Parts: sequence; C-alpha cells; structure tokens
Amino acid sequence: MKKLLLASCALIATSFTAQAQDVTLRLSHWLPPQHAVALTGIAPWAESITEASNGSIKFEIFPAQQLGSAPDHYDMTRDGIVDIGYVNPGYTAGRFPIFELIGVPFEASSGVRGGKAIHEWYQGAYAEKEMGDVYFCLVNPHEPGRFHGKDPIKVPADVAGLSVRPAHSTMARFVNFLGGSSVQVSAPGAREAIEKGTADAITFPYEAMEIFGLKEVTKFHNDLPLYLSAQVMLFNLNTYNGLTDDQKAVIDAHCTPEWSAQFSEGWAEYDSGVRQAMIDDPEHEVYTPTEDEIALWVEATKPVMDAWKEDVTAAGLDAEVVLSEYRAALEANDAKY
Repeated sequence: MKKLLLASCALIATSFTAQAQDVTLRLSHWLPPQHAVALTGIAPWAESITEASNGSIKFEIFPAQQLGSAPDHYDMTRDGIVDIGYVNPGYTAGRFPIFELIGVPFEASSGVRGGKAIHEWYQGAYAEKEMGDVYFCLVNPHEPGRFHGKDPIKVPADVAGLSVRPAHSTMARFVNFLGGSSVQVSAPGAREAIEKGTADAITFPYEAMEIFGLKEVTKFHNDLPLYLSAQVMLFNLNTYNGLTDDQKAVIDAHCTPEWSAQFSEGWAEYDSGVRQAMIDDPEHEVYTPTEDEIALWVEATKPVMDAWKEDVTAAGLDAEVVLSEYRAALEANDAKY
C-alpha cells in the first residue's frame, strides 16, 4: 500500500506546475507531540504533501491543544482559526449521529482496515450531510479499545456504580446503560481524572496506558476489544478552495481511503507493543474474558445500538440502511468484528 501511495504522489509531484503559490497551513491537534499519531501519521502525511507539491504546501503543526481544547477542534477548523484540524467527532455528543455508529461496540475489529472501510462508507454518502461545512480528508481510528481500571472489571455488572472516563459519546452512553456514570474529559486529562478519584476507570486503547501515563494509575485491563474511536482530519473550506488546482490535486491524493489506512498503521503497531508490555508486566492484570462473559458484554451492547438507531431515525435517515452499508464496508475490508 505504501509503495502505491508514494508512487502516485511522485507522479503528482513530477507534473506539478512551477507557478503554484506557496502556502503554509496551520494544522492543530490535541495529542502530545510524542504520540504515535503525531510521529507516524501526521508528520509523514504532511511531509508527503510537501514533497508532492514541490514544496509549495508547507505545514505549521500545533500539538497538545496549543490553539484550543480537543472538543473545539471541529469549530476551530470550520471557522478558520486553523486550516486543518484533527477532530474527534465523539467529543461533541449528538452532533454527528451517523458517525457515532463507529463507536458502537462489537462492529469493527481493526483500526487500520476499519479506517479504510469507514472512509469509504462515510465520505461516499454521509460526510457532506454531517460535515459539509468542512473538507473531509481522512479517518484515523485506533485499535479496538478496552476497559481499564483501578479494580477488576470482568463483566458488565462490574461497571455499575463506577465513574468512567469514556472514549466518546457512544461509550458514555454504554457506561450509563451499564449503571455507571460518565466523566467527560479529553484524552490528555484522563490521568488526572483517575489520580484525583474523579474517575474509577477508563475506556481506551492500550497505547494510552503509555502515552498518557495511565499505566501508573490503572492496573487492571479487560482484554476484550470493544469499540473504535475514529478521529478525522478536516480542512477549512476556504483554505481548501483557496489552493490552486494543482495543490488541490495533491491534497485530494492524500485524502483517500488508502491514506486513512496508512495513516493509522503506526498507531496500531504501537498499541500492540504496549499491550504486550502490559501482559508481560507482573504489576498489571490483563484479563481474558470467558465465552460466557463475552456473551454478557455482547448482550449489554444492544441498548447502545438501539439508541443509535433512534438518533439516526430522528435525523431523517433509514438506520437499517446506514447500518447495513457500514457493515458491508467493514466486510469488504476484512474489518468486521
């Protein structure tokens, strides 16, 4: 995949006109600069664009919420505060009901293959409806997330009475259905929530244990992969429309389902390494649920899907059609749970 992407970008660069205007685009994200996404996703993607545009498109990257909080990144991008925003749609509950399907447990099995599937499904039919005031570029899911806590969480009943920092609005709904209460803080604030006792547990991929320092405050990990959190890379419309035709062609070539998959590969590799480190660490318990326990989790997910269907129906869509199209995209990309 990487060779094909690099070859296509090289062809664009070869034909690029010398008259293209130089631009420097402000890209904002809320992750630490040492995060796998920043190092293996954002940086090589931006470098490839610069190379393919013969240096006419450059980037100024602002990590770690320097320009605004994580939940504000969609509006920051739409309003032109930044040219490009790395956005978690799940940080704004109810705003993107179609996209929230991605966070429903037991649907997608892979962040990398799921990224390509989600891109094909969402951009083709739904991005214009929900995110039509920005230019939709990429999808970047992590590997399926799990429950991590200070104490064991083996079955759904164990969540009752706990305060949980969920990954996004769909997992918040799941926690509430299980009898827990959701604590809404962005990823960078999760460790503080655990340390202060505001939260008893979290839902995250394994990589967060390392990158956000959570391995020091959560020692139990339920190894059942549950859900995805899919971030998106978005352009301000005026920024995109202000580019030359040649520059737009470069951007378009870097906003494809294949790039969504490649963009997510480094994150998945890092996640796998941290998971293995947790398994090997005697201070941590990585618990494998039994078949009966997995069945309980699957059953507990049904109200989440029902609630999603109600939201999408209220938005004027046929929820069964949306769901079947999503599942077909996952199946086509070997990403269905």
